[in-house]
Amino acid sequence: MADEPTEPKGPKGLNGPKEPAEPAERAGAAQTRRRGAALEDAILRAAVDELTESGYAGLTMDKVAARAGTNKNALYRRWPHRLALGIAAYRRLVTTVPLPDTGTLRGDVLELLRGANRHWSSPLGAILRELLSAAGGASEFLAQLQDQSGEAAAAPWLTVLGRAVARGEAAPEALHPRVATVAVVLLRNEFVVRGVPTAPDDVLVEITDEVYLPLVRRPGPAPG
Repeated sequence: MADEPTEPKGPKGLNGPKEPAEPAERAGAAQTRRRGAALEDAILRAAVDELTESGYAGLTMDKVAARAGTNKNALYRRWPHRLALGIAAYRRLVTTVPLPDTGTLRGDVLELLRGANRHWSSPLGAILRELLSAAGGASEFLAQLQDQSGEAAAAPWLTVLGRAVARGEAAPEALHPRVATVAVVLLRNEFVVRGVPTAPDDVLVEITDEVYLPLVRRPGPAPG
């Protein structure tokens, strides 16, 4: 379904566009108007509900506006199209997972991959895949998705690699975001490129033992 047209321009005051006063949330309620952060929070809560119930394919600006008890102009003023709103709603759903600390690089890598696999296999992961498909190659949207490349996504991998470097398990040169995230990128390809519903554990072991550890480990002495 095509996105709704961009927001029509409204009247401007001396200090820029005025946001229309919003109707009270309940009939007969006091003349309370939601503005600013309160209105944005109501919109995002409505978008989260729509996203979890219908997925990105069923998310529309009309439905979110109706659910939030506001008008579409209030949405377009904050998010220019439904993809931007969908990404903002998805980010609200994502929770921070504690970092593994198994004492070995291999153990930490496998735990990180297993956690990512569970996420990508979940209903929330299905929403993420929809958003990725809609974003295409647009880096400005990919950067907003928490599971994508960038400093936020690389941070846990750099942390476990930093521990491994301190233990002598990995080379200091491995502490680069592109190197650090190779394993999770390979896992992501299983879902995005191959379309698997979940990755078998032996695939995670293969990524770890045959690709990631040989890439980041400290080189051994040259054969005599």
